Amino acid sequence: MKQYNFYEKIFLRDIMGNYMSELGKKHSDIVVVNADLMGTSRNRGFVEMFPERSFNVGIAEQNMVSFAAGLAKEGFQPFAFSMAPFLSMRACEQCRSDVAYGNLNVRLMATYAGLSGGISGATHWSIEDCGIMTSIPNMVVLEPCDSVQACSMLDYVVSHRGPVYMRISCEPTISIYDEGYSYKFGCAHEVTEGDDGAFICCGITVKYALKAAKSLYEAKNLKIRVVDTCGVKPLDSEKIISAARTGNVVVAHDHNVIGGLGQNVAEIILENGIRTNFVNIGIPDEFAAMAHAPFLYNKYGYDDLGLEKAMLSIIG
Repeated sequence: MKQYNFYEKIFLRDIMGNYMSELGKKHSDIVVVNADLMGTSRNRGFVEMFPERSFNVGIAEQNMVSFAAGLAKEGFQPFAFSMAPFLSMRACEQCRSDVAYGNLNVRLMATYAGLSGGISGATHWSIEDCGIMTSIPNMVVLEPCDSVQACSMLDYVVSHRGPVYMRISCEPTISIYDEGYSYKFGCAHEVTEGDDGAFICCGITVKYALKAAKSLYEAKNLKIRVVDTCGVKPLDSEKIISAARTGNVVVAHDHNVIGGLGQNVAEIILENGIRTNFVNIGIPDEFAAMAHAPFLYNKYGYDDLGLEKAMLSIIG
């Protein structure tokens, strides 16, 4: 098994914010729109480099998304930055009717994914956003797990026809992919091999799944596959079915279990008639008490300790 530095701390907001400047150099049609969250969204570098291609609409996310739709209609490629709950809920109608209905090239860059906002509390957590966004036609929902994948996804997004919702955690991740990695649309990635069971995950939960898989191998000699779906829509049915054939599947997602990755994965497995032990881990149908994200991940069982326990519970 490849060795990972689980003590490493990489913040995707910083990586992606900085990479926007590189994209801006390569593509003159890219513009950045934000709702007075330039610092939170880490796009200050782009704003300073391309002030004529940067727009701050103030604390008005609905207006921001409609404004971005107008820019897209005029041939620009707007990247609209805000916190995930504000994009997916406050501006839901604009995302649906102004952006997705016209299949416009608007890139919705959503920070504070899941519970990663920590002590900012429920108003700043996005535990419903994937359920909302995946139900909107034409909308793609991506969720990077490390810096290499995040930049590769941004490279892809520039060429994608139609809207994209990119979900970004505030919690630090680790280096998972080598520099040669290239994101392919609609394709999951098997980060580790194994036939005793499979963790299916995306975003921040990938690093926890890798740590759990390492522990299970060292303690029990179990070879657990880790499948990174790279997001929630579209999903790679072939790799999900292959993972299900191990007979033991644990899905982990920093989202409400209703409408999150687990339900979508379960649908694919059931529709294809695969029999497997199955656990869907995420946030139960409740509002959590305010706490730091790692504490909440542990509480709800989708840190490495929780994932290890869940896999052992179905393997026996």
